[in-house]
Amino acid sequence: MNYVPHNERTYDVVVFGATSFVGQILCRYLLDRVGNDGPVRWAIAGRNAAKLSSVANDIGLDVDHIVADAADAEALSELVRSTRVVVSTVGPYALYGSELVAAAAAAGTDYCDLTGEPHWIRQMIDDHESVAVESGARIVHSCGFDSIPSDLGVFFTQNTAEERFGAPCTQIAMRVRAMKGGASGGTIASMMNILEDAAGNSDLRKVLTNPYSLAPDGMRSGVRQPNVKKPEQDEASGSWVAPFVMASINTKIVHRSHALLGRPWGDDFRYDEAMMMGEGLSGAAKATATSGALGVFAGLSSLGPTRSLLTRYVLPKPGEGPSSEKQENGFFSLRFFGETETGDKVVTSVTGDQEPGYGSTAKMLGEATLALVDLPRTDCDGGFWTPSTAFGNALVERLENHAGLQFSIL
Repeated sequence: MNYVPHNERTYDVVVFGATSFVGQILCRYLLDRVGNDGPVRWAIAGRNAAKLSSVANDIGLDVDHIVADAADAEALSELVRSTRVVVSTVGPYALYGSELVAAAAAAGTDYCDLTGEPHWIRQMIDDHESVAVESGARIVHSCGFDSIPSDLGVFFTQNTAEERFGAPCTQIAMRVRAMKGGASGGTIASMMNILEDAAGNSDLRKVLTNPYSLAPDGMRSGVRQPNVKKPEQDEASGSWVAPFVMASINTKIVHRSHALLGRPWGDDFRYDEAMMMGEGLSGAAKATATSGALGVFAGLSSLGPTRSLLTRYVLPKPGEGPSSEKQENGFFSLRFFGETETGDKVVTSVTGDQEPGYGSTAKMLGEATLALVDLPRTDCDGGFWTPSTAFGNALVERLENHAGLQFSIL
């Protein structure tokens, strides 16, 4: 592949998957943020020219259209050489995302997405890390609700502990205090694809169950991590808690961040996530009911026939999502309970002002995309990064200023 210098590329950003449900929300967000012909030169891409035109007309976009299929390596190679950054909303990524990452890594093109598929991220790291390091491509997965609030929430909490106590937290518990809004159809499809791939594949199951599986090679083990699998009375929050379905990806991203930083929080750093259900008997009842419902869903989803029935008749499909009103009426509120080695404690929060799986995710992905455009190459080399290790405080500020997130010390 012939390398094209970044200052000679036609676009700053190409949105790949602009016709998807989240892709359309992202395009609306970018239009509001940078306009059609503002300082950021951008284009939309997808496999269907007619659908691209229809989306552009509906949104009011006056930007270039690029037709490229997720399986067309030649078209994707041409696409990534035309832009400094490519952002993808085309999932499940294990089915449709690999060729684009390979092309971006080879071309030295920065890349971000909103995947929550740890096994696929692991494959991309193992297959393309050395190429990205050599080409200078900065690749940042999981730039939506999974896993920006968790990853940057831990980053913010550790900075707070360092400022207050002169030492990091050796353990942090993230607890979902409240949330309104469900998982997107694309997220559900990704989860089902993970379960299907894991059936009969013991190596894949090891990746999914190992909290360190996304860390660099040689750092994929460590102290045993806490993992809420059933209703528990939680020492950190004082509430009854139930399992949190996104914990599997979020914890892996946090531990990759820690590893990329050189594990400054200690080799015994512990991190886990759960949902707060309340105190007393009512909290216990809610935790039990929620845990039971998740267990039933996991059981049904693990079996091929029932998984097929759920996918066909019950669960939302990729491309489906709530109305704009429901997106705007959603929210999320997370708490981070941190404790240092000497017992000093800090509590922080991360909140979002829209439905987490769609509206808020699109805004987070949009800000990560624009952060990549502005990220100096002297600040971040080529390779596979996480939101906190690529952007740090710069993304925290962007999210607070533009995307409706708030990072607070309680």
